[in-house]
Amino acid sequence: MSEVKNIFCIGRNYAKHAVELGNEVPDSPILFSKPTHSLAYAKGDMIAFPVDKGEIHHELEIVLHIDQQVKKGDLVEDVVSAMSLGIDFTLRDVQSELKKKGQPWERAKGFPNAAITTDPFPFPGVEECREITFSLVKNGETVQEGTIKDMMFDFQAIITECQDVFGLSAGDLIYTGTPEGVGPIQDGDHFEFYWGEECKGRFTVEMK
Repeated sequence: MSEVKNIFCIGRNYAKHAVELGNEVPDSPILFSKPTHSLAYAKGDMIAFPVDKGEIHHELEIVLHIDQQVKKGDLVEDVVSAMSLGIDFTLRDVQSELKKKGQPWERAKGFPNAAITTDPFPFPGVEECREITFSLVKNGETVQEGTIKDMMFDFQAIITECQDVFGLSAGDLIYTGTPEGVGPIQDGDHFEFYWGEECKGRFTVEMK
């Protein structure tokens, strides 16, 4: 795996998720970032989360791995050769307070282990991705699932927007938004990531 340079994220990219949290459905991509210190890999181990920060919610996402400098007009298949499944973890109570104050979300989004990802696997192309369901299984029960057909802003729009706003180059990750079904985690929860019928990674929550 190549060194990760930046972690960019898209908020509210699935309308039903925006609605379930009582948020407005955006008319352009909502962008934010996470520090690379927040990154951890789902390899079957215990992963620690803070026990004293209020509710922590899981948000399942497809993660695009940028493999070269992105230029204006580049297509998704030109610059993405790998992808993974990930979770954008959110300190929900902290985020709610930040929103009330009109402050940025980073305190709620950038804590250690707030960006979980599986190991990367080959990107099959946009059209094949449209036909595959990705899902998150918690303690044996599917809690989130979606397809990219439900995205408001597709992979091309996301890459174009991120390139225009931040610039993109090899080593950048893009978390592309979460479908509905987000919810809180508890000590001992066991999570598995599925791409179609294939499990791509797993981990267990340790609150400490």
